[in-house]
Amino acid sequence: MESTIESLSAAYQDFISAATAVLESRQSSDGEETPATATALEAFKQRWELLRVACDQAEELVESVRQRIGSECLVDEATGAGAGSASGPGSQGIPPISAVRLEQMSKAVRWLVIELQHGSGGAAGGGVGLGGGAHPHGPVPTGFDARFTEDGAQ
Repeated sequence: MESTIESLSAAYQDFISAATAVLESRQSSDGEETPATATALEAFKQRWELLRVACDQAEELVESVRQRIGSECLVDEATGAGAGSASGPGSQGIPPISAVRLEQMSKAVRWLVIELQHGSGGAAGGGVGLGGGAHPHGPVPTGFDARFTEDGAQ
């Protein structure tokens, strides 16, 4: 993360320096187009692109961290591991589940998404294929409870 910040800072400083060079070049040539101003403008354009790339990289890093934090919070909430959280033991609502069970459910959802993206949802009569046998473990039982109440005792 530190290297991304340093890279962004360096790209910004280079961009500001290039902008300054353009302004100074324009001023020294009384606003006329000269080879020096053309060179300064070209350097400015290059620094602008480099700054945009650095900003994109920083944005990707922030998004990655945001997703990781969100995933950790989801696991904490689902397993009841969040200290002082409203969904902790003794609270009302959906009981916590084990982290292993959460991972299993997450994998099942990912497989369903992949199947649906590839058009093999097995939805014979519409729907998303949850009863059509397309799931790798067979059809989902009729009384399926998505909250996995058997995990509440863990």
